Amino acid sequence: MEISTTTAIVSLVFGYLLGSIPFGLWLTRVAGLGDVRKIGSGNIGATNVLRTGNKGLAAATLLLDMLKGTAAVVAANLYAGETASLVAGFGAFLGHCFPAWLGFKGGKGVATFVGILIGLAWPVALAFGAIWLGVAALTRYSSLAALIATVGVTIIMFLAYPLAPALTVMALTIICWAKHHANIARLLDGSESRIGAKG
Repeated sequence: MEISTTTAIVSLVFGYLLGSIPFGLWLTRVAGLGDVRKIGSGNIGATNVLRTGNKGLAAATLLLDMLKGTAAVVAANLYAGETASLVAGFGAFLGHCFPAWLGFKGGKGVATFVGILIGLAWPVALAFGAIWLGVAALTRYSSLAALIATVGVTIIMFLAYPLAPALTVMALTIICWAKHHANIARLLDGSESRIGAKG
């Protein structure tokens, strides 16, 4: 379904603003843990929040970063239809990865990616989780699990869903891989940290 240029722009901006809410940064500051960007990877996502030692805050960050993707898709779909929901979801992903208020240095997008999938096609979000868990259990690399899961669900989208949402998920996957460039380099040279590794 086609939408007007105005609706597309409003959907994109709405999604971007919602996605750019830096929950990880806010939660750690409210908890008195300082600026999460100054520890670990410098990322604002749940994985880096976990490096503060507060599992509860990390879980909350993960959930909220997911929900902002879901909320963007669902709200846009309710008010303007499926095409607008794709635009809003894409905007939310851009907002999380490149928030204007943080110098366009945001998270890597995995949680928001999953949240968008929940809004677009929840069975595919479950598939993402299953792939992630399987790869993580075999390799103990969280980043590798996420990268493989994004590719896996992109293939599923092309096989089982219409072209427009499949192309949207493919675009998210490309951006997600680009945001993980440092992780990919470490995976290739064997220096990437494994899940549960000390130090």
